[in-house]
Amino acid sequence: MKRMYSYLKPYRREVGLAVLCILVDVLGEVFQPVLMARIVGPGIQQGNMQIVWTTGLGMVAVAVVCVVAGMGNSRFSAFAGAGFAANLRRALFDKVQEFSFRNIDSISTASLTTRLTNDVTQMQNICTMGMRLLVRAPLMLIFSVIMAVRMSPSLSVVLAVTTPILLICVGLIIRRAMPRFSLMQKGIDRLNRTVQENVTNVRVVKSFVSQNHEKEKFDEGNDTLMNRSLGAMNLVILNMPLMMLLMNVSTLAVLFIGGRQIIGGDLDVATLTAFLNYIFMILMSLMMVSMLFIMLSRASASFQRIREVLETEVDLKDEGSVQGHRIRGKVEFEHVSFHYYEGGDEVLSDISFTAEPGQVIAIIGGTGAGKSSLIQLIPRLYDVAGGCVKIDGIDVRDYPLQELREQIGMVLQKNTLFSGTIKENLRWGNENATDEEIRQAAGAACAADFIEGFPDGYDTWIEQGGVNV
Repeated sequence: MKRMYSYLKPYRREVGLAVLCILVDVLGEVFQPVLMARIVGPGIQQGNMQIVWTTGLGMVAVAVVCVVAGMGNSRFSAFAGAGFAANLRRALFDKVQEFSFRNIDSISTASLTTRLTNDVTQMQNICTMGMRLLVRAPLMLIFSVIMAVRMSPSLSVVLAVTTPILLICVGLIIRRAMPRFSLMQKGIDRLNRTVQENVTNVRVVKSFVSQNHEKEKFDEGNDTLMNRSLGAMNLVILNMPLMMLLMNVSTLAVLFIGGRQIIGGDLDVATLTAFLNYIFMILMSLMMVSMLFIMLSRASASFQRIREVLETEVDLKDEGSVQGHRIRGKVEFEHVSFHYYEGGDEVLSDISFTAEPGQVIAIIGGTGAGKSSLIQLIPRLYDVAGGCVKIDGIDVRDYPLQELREQIGMVLQKNTLFSGTIKENLRWGNENATDEEIRQAAGAACAADFIEGFPDGYDTWIEQGGVNV
């Protein structure tokens, strides 16, 4: 969690105010049973209505302060949690932007999407709830135990019996639930991948009348996620009944022991009433702690997936020292070999050729022969496994990546349109292009008439993948 704190650090003020508010709230709640005991004892039992009224008004005032403090804690913790999630999401996205194709291949696009959305949301929830429960529950527990022991050490023995039982049971639940939460997140990955593929390729699906096949595939992933979720939740739901059982058993034990002491004259009703309130507070604190630990166990599964992205070593090192070189276009492959995965089969083996500036070279071969893989080595979308690729006699690994790729024009097999206007999509090639240069480029591509046929022309909005044209 030290790693996660760096993303929460800009919101230290909100965290501090949230903790301060919860401290005021806890102190107010812990003080209430003392006031209640004063009403029952010196007030009701002795028939002093002045004490009842003044102490009752004091309880109302304390309750109002607790409400205001609770609202403050909710506001500040929510603000800090949202900011933490935004910083974490930004760090993940920035890291993904540094990834090479090999890094993306190793995690998968659907899984990255889940990690930037669902997993970050889990971390946000534990951050927000942590500032409410992680501080409140221990403080409530400590103060309530102190007050309970001061009031009646003999009745406090009940807590010494029930608390270890509770902690052991919660530990066993968490130990079994945590691996299931990891499987559940992987199930979300799988379902997201199915949805993403189907929505992106919906025209292909409908063209080949494969809706039923896709429905079956979705149902399989959906059922798997449901079963994994139920497997985890069936363990988690044991927590609440277990808590209530122990709470009721503890209450009965305190009433039994305390009742005998009242009959024997060793305890008064006011003290027993206050003690019962502290018992409820202590057990509620333990319940909150157990819920927090269960939330932590789920968040830890998300944290491991987030950390995997943040700590992924980018295999393409941008350490080029040749700067400012204007590429002429001589491309040389010298005994180049390439494989997609370490230890995998070679896609290219001992490839050597030279393409002179101005020369047109066609790379011909069957499907899967490695044509695209070969071309992707020139702008360093992948790095060679052996040999080297040179441009103008300089190894491509010696160029800064941005300078290298800015000077290489590449038409991919699959055209990609991003959500935005036509003009914004065309400026992907040159973000500083003027409107005139955009029109010239569209004309050269024989697309000008098509674009200008829209009512909004180059300002026409394009959905992702161009599905609306």
